[in-house]
Amino acid sequence: MSAMVEMHKLNKSYGTFHVLKDVDLEVKSGEVVVLIGASGSGKSTLIRCVNGLEHYGDGRLAVDGIELAPSIDGFGTSRKELAGIRREVGMVFQHFNLFPHKTALENVMLAPIRVRKVPRAKAEESARKLLARVGLGDHVNKYPAQLSGGQQQRVAIARSLAMEPKLMLFDEPTSALDPEMVGEVLEVMRELARSGMTMMIVTHEMGFAREVADRVIYIDHGRVLEEGPPSAIFDHPQHERTQSFLSRVLKH
Repeated sequence: MSAMVEMHKLNKSYGTFHVLKDVDLEVKSGEVVVLIGASGSGKSTLIRCVNGLEHYGDGRLAVDGIELAPSIDGFGTSRKELAGIRREVGMVFQHFNLFPHKTALENVMLAPIRVRKVPRAKAEESARKLLARVGLGDHVNKYPAQLSGGQQQRVAIARSLAMEPKLMLFDEPTSALDPEMVGEVLEVMRELARSGMTMMIVTHEMGFAREVADRVIYIDHGRVLEEGPPSAIFDHPQHERTQSFLSRVLKH
């Protein structure tokens, strides 16, 4: 399998705060990689670097064969190349960021029409199929305020899928949801994993991580301390900090 994401000695700082420290990480096409670790460990910053939402300091980062190069004013990568990467990378955030004045259908149609110049009729047909795929076929004409949090997050996933991305990034997609709504979002993500979508997921849902991940990455204070298949990380963690973290989170 070819590498969709390649990081080598990646560093990122906010002023004097060193967030990412010499991160080496590769994500292959079709692989599901789950990032775990305490809040503030750098997980979200890492995946935000992948689609250019954060500018990294030094090291190397390539996405789908295109290298994102750091420079004084952000990226040495051209705006055209960066825009190209963002078209291929979908991202789902903690908060849904839907347009409140547009229906679920309109939210999903918008980017393909504006960015990919997809004809409106084709964009609508695709959006309806995607909303049905995430279990919202009967809610296409509802506005965000008429939907539950779990339903809004599923619209957000459909919106990202509408751009036909090669890679999906999830930044704690269930952390803002009420507990009873978490399962419906995770089920959509399970279906994506089964379909072969390349995914990088930041989550605190350890049972879900064990189930869907091809590889689990434990990050602590900006460093990758341990990685491996879920069975190795959850059942036989090698690093004492991994052991300590999992002993805390698996109690809950």
